[in-house]
Amino acid sequence: MHSFAFCAALGPMGIYLLALGGLNLGRRPRVARGSREIAALALALSGFVAIGPMQLFLPEQAAASYGWAVWALLMLGYGLLVAMAILLSPPRLVIYNCDAGTLRPIVERLAAQLDPDAHWAGASLALPRLNVSAQLDEFALLRNVSLASVGRDQSDRGWGLVEQALRRALADVDCPRNPAGLTIIVTGLAILAIVAHKTIDDPQALAQGFFDLLRL
Repeated sequence: MHSFAFCAALGPMGIYLLALGGLNLGRRPRVARGSREIAALALALSGFVAIGPMQLFLPEQAAASYGWAVWALLMLGYGLLVAMAILLSPPRLVIYNCDAGTLRPIVERLAAQLDPDAHWAGASLALPRLNVSAQLDEFALLRNVSLASVGRDQSDRGWGLVEQALRRALADVDCPRNPAGLTIIVTGLAILAIVAHKTIDDPQALAQGFFDLLRL
């Protein structure tokens, strides 16, 4: 059971780290909605949730009677919680492999094109005609910048226009590779190598742990 729990917990996280490292090693900035970032993080943590809270609060009698169907319902419930978190989260755009110094002039130019009434207040941007108010936040370690909504009454259509314009503007921007991306990739590869070693070393124990978890 321990081998399966280890692989189930760390496998999705290793894949997530490889994808995140690849984004940070690119030469082009990448734009992603905040909802996609939440979904990706939920997938990365799904193994920990399965062997942790789900297993801890697993209804034993139902599991003994219905086996894998109980786990299907638990995973469905987890998916619904993630979907609710996405729906309730405020609009946000994440720009990977780009710093605030590079992004702000681009956003200023786009804001003037999208809304003549656009104005800045420190790191906050208001586009009144589009019903968009955002704040520029930088995560310097990973060289990521986010445009996070500020206040209520945000327009989904307005944020969609900002996203489309930002994608077009960043398509030709060349940024240096982020060295932190290599560290993230190496960490992801190390995790997946350990998972692969445990899988190859004792596949029967891994399969038995899987069947024990499903109560089959």
